[in-house]
Amino acid sequence: MLFWHSQPEHYHHHQYPTSNNSYLRDVLALPIFKQEDSSLPQENETKHPPFQYVMCAATSPAVKLYDETLTYLNQGQSYEIRMLDNRKAGDIPEINGKLVKSIIRVVFHDRRLQYTEHQQLEGWKWNRPGDRLLDLDIPMSVGVIDIKTNPSQLNAVEFLWDPTKCTSAFIQVHCISTEFTPRKHGGEKGVPFRIQVDTFKQTENGEYTDHLHSASCQIKVFKPKGADRKQKTDREKMEKRTAHEKEKYQPSYDTTVLTECSPWPDTPTTFVNNSPTPAPTFTSAQHNTYSVPDSNSSSPNHQGDGTSQGSGDQLHPSATIQETQQWLLKNRFSAYTRLFSNFSGADLLKLTREDLVQICGPADGIRLYNALKSRSVRPRLTIYVCQEPLRSLQLECQDTGSSDSNGAIYVYHAIYLEEMAASEVTRKLALAFNIPLHQINQVYRQGPTGIHILVSDQMVQNFQDESCFLFTTIKAENGEGFHIILK
Repeated sequence: MLFWHSQPEHYHHHQYPTSNNSYLRDVLALPIFKQEDSSLPQENETKHPPFQYVMCAATSPAVKLYDETLTYLNQGQSYEIRMLDNRKAGDIPEINGKLVKSIIRVVFHDRRLQYTEHQQLEGWKWNRPGDRLLDLDIPMSVGVIDIKTNPSQLNAVEFLWDPTKCTSAFIQVHCISTEFTPRKHGGEKGVPFRIQVDTFKQTENGEYTDHLHSASCQIKVFKPKGADRKQKTDREKMEKRTAHEKEKYQPSYDTTVLTECSPWPDTPTTFVNNSPTPAPTFTSAQHNTYSVPDSNSSSPNHQGDGTSQGSGDQLHPSATIQETQQWLLKNRFSAYTRLFSNFSGADLLKLTREDLVQICGPADGIRLYNALKSRSVRPRLTIYVCQEPLRSLQLECQDTGSSDSNGAIYVYHAIYLEEMAASEVTRKLALAFNIPLHQINQVYRQGPTGIHILVSDQMVQNFQDESCFLFTTIKAENGEGFHIILK
């Protein structure tokens, strides 16, 4: 488990221009980055950070002089992190002309939440199916190569980059600080997160596992435009203070420099409930090369392909103890992970309905029994949806086998609705077609004369069972996200 050590704050007391060339020149000209005096002890040379990461977001003015900076971000907004080569001449020559790998994570700042991180993220995943905590805005990013995400690690992205070239990674944080606050009295303060960057060089066997540098900064994430309002509130609060009081606070800087910290632990994390489930780590076998954000694995109703015991809805007799623990967590039985800490899949499946009721009580016992037997609820409504191909198709040929004269096949996905609600249609469409849920603004149905009718709960309740729809997407008027049109 990672605990945050006291970190140097002097990196933050500078403002950086936006021009890349002058920006890099100014950063390298800072006193801390100047060539060390030859009279200094040799060991000090090793403390010179090889890289520097700068997030283009202003720091809060309401931070005490020697406290760590705090930066406010808007949910889903793209923020640039500039990846800078800060090596002195002769430093780490083995990476000259080679790529390095960086992993960017959004993690908890509070120690209490670090202890229960796995459970916190599992809860978030259930409340926000199909979403990721952290995304990389690929069209905006510059110089990043071989971008990868891990479906089981929704709070991290990784990529390769060349330290000698201009590199900027644009990140989007989708989790809001108040989502992890116990809602007891209303108006609770949101929890702080951290943005952490860990950078590695390639080993002799070709894997990027040799740690070079880590740095992080403290952030809070607000609903869209909330960060701007909070920054304004802090600024107005500071303006009311006396000159003497202002001296105790840092000014607000246009950018946030990440300060050096301990590397993110790759060893399994011990959780409070003593669950043996390890914290997921990136390995080459687990990676999905990024094409479209993979949201299917986050769905509580998504049927896995059976290749991973911990990812599918059904628990197999061959599941190991660790995979059984993951299955219990995924299916909302976290209260019983400790009770079943030594049970394999076969052990759990051998228990009768009466056994489970006796162990877990009537409610959870019956629920666990039904989950183990994979008893699914018959959907209230089934619709079939196909994404309309970009090129024009001969629709009249559907009558003769759902294909056009050029051989293009219409592939429909079955959407099973347990709730007769428009939000359920949106969520299931996102899951079925690998669309990030937060990017869908509205779902419309094309009506007479081509008009667009907003899909409401009442409209969904009047859909005929097994209706077929083609759908297409159009960019939203504000340029953020898009709309789905059902035809």
